[in-house]
Amino acid sequence: MLLYYGVILVAILALFFQANVTSTFGKYSKIRSSRGYTGADVARMLLSQNGITDVSVQSIRGNLTDHYNPVNKTLNLSESVYNSTSVAALGVAAHETGHAVQHAKGYVPLLMRSAIFPAVSFSSKIAMPLFIVGILLTNFINSPILALIGAWLYVFVVIFQIITLPVEFNASARALTMLRDYNFLDETEVKGARKVLSAAAMTYVAAAAASILQFLRLLAIANSRRD
Repeated sequence: MLLYYGVILVAILALFFQANVTSTFGKYSKIRSSRGYTGADVARMLLSQNGITDVSVQSIRGNLTDHYNPVNKTLNLSESVYNSTSVAALGVAAHETGHAVQHAKGYVPLLMRSAIFPAVSFSSKIAMPLFIVGILLTNFINSPILALIGAWLYVFVVIFQIITLPVEFNASARALTMLRDYNFLDETEVKGARKVLSAAAMTYVAAAAASILQFLRLLAIANSRRD
């Protein structure tokens, strides 16, 4: 029961952190950077500064849908970032560029995350259905083995979420350093960008905590079905 309440609490916190990201991004998206570069400008120049010539910068639909794709080496910026000159936009653009720099330099946690992604994709689709079927069949096969397999498959999701933490924190640290060192933002503006990236980081912390609690809860439920 304690784990159940823990999952609920973390889910509520995750919603709060997500709302905080939207609010913080909205606040600093209204503050224009003093040098007037757009998110796309900053991404391309930072890539060049780091000697990265094989990554393309693209505009994609949506809001806060920004991401770096290591498979096709594309840095995808949402419409609210690509053409914007705001402090928030530059922070997000630099953060995604940070992922491209990680990839180029062989940052181990990023490589690990990419390596386990196929297993995570598979396990995330099959873990819960297998767990539910296992629970339903427990009385018929007199064993929670299928439910336990489903619960343990969820471990891949947990590992992915945990590895994501250093990847995201490191990308943000790289972003703030690059924005400051290459004079894209002044010190006051860097503080604003840091607030945006810190707010986003907390959503990953909440996601990791939620995945751990969910795994423990599934394991507890499956084990409770033992004779």
